[in-house]
Amino acid sequence: AGSGTTAHAVLSQNLEDENSRRFILVEMDENIAENITAARVRYSCEHLGSGFRYCTLGAPLFDRDGDIHDAVSFRDLAAHVFFCETGSPIPKQASPANPLIGTFQGRAIYLLYNRDSAGVASQRAGNVLNLAALGRLPETEAGERVVYGEGCTIPAERLKAAGVIFKQIPYQIGGL
Repeated sequence: AGSGTTAHAVLSQNLEDENSRRFILVEMDENIAENITAARVRYSCEHLGSGFRYCTLGAPLFDRDGDIHDAVSFRDLAAHVFFCETGSPIPKQASPANPLIGTFQGRAIYLLYNRDSAGVASQRAGNVLNLAALGRLPETEAGERVVYGEGCTIPAERLKAAGVIFKQIPYQIGGL
């Protein structure tokens, strides 16, 4: 993103030809992003009659080994899982108290995840799909149920009969 020249040029061109082009700028240096790029884009928007949104990235979801990063919360992982599974943003903020993170086009998406036990399949931690956990999954109108968890002790035939597709985290989360 540098000094924001591209943004300024897009905004100027939009004003000149009455168009509505959009842009995304990315700047790795936090100091440049906040003090140079954002300042120039803000100034350009004020003088050229437009607006912009300044965002920062949070912690990465996965560490170098592909495991879920220690800093990732249930809500962050749920939002990522839901988006990878559906291609749509999560409809409401997920809660670790409820494994159902959302429904989309006839599918219910569940997440069995406990940040304190990440990387270790543990029935006590609630991150394993077993018969008891299957029985506790909140009911929905959706036909197919997709359950993400650290492990599963239910045979494939039983899962199929229950309309459940199990996906192991982190390995079967898209976007790795």
